[in-house]
Amino acid sequence: MTNIINLPWISRNLHVTDSSDFTLIGVSGTVLNETKRTISIHSDNKELKLAKNVIKFTIDDNQEINGLFVSQRPEDRINRKYRRN
Repeated sequence: MTNIINLPWISRNLHVTDSSDFTLIGVSGTVLNETKRTISIHSDNKELKLAKNVIKFTIDDNQEINGLFVSQRPEDRINRKYRRN
């Protein structure tokens, strides 16, 4: 089984489960784009840009991902091996 971290996230559902910015907790939407440090999502008819290093999130209600650990370009993240927590 492939880990969700190693799959492309565009067009998948993202849900913020924890954040150092309390206004982001509970935000969810469809991933539009991902860069090295940000994830853009479509939520409530608007585009939001979230900094990866301040959020913990789930993709399609799978395992929780700490954004601090996936701060690299998507093409590098897909091929990288991660330690299990």
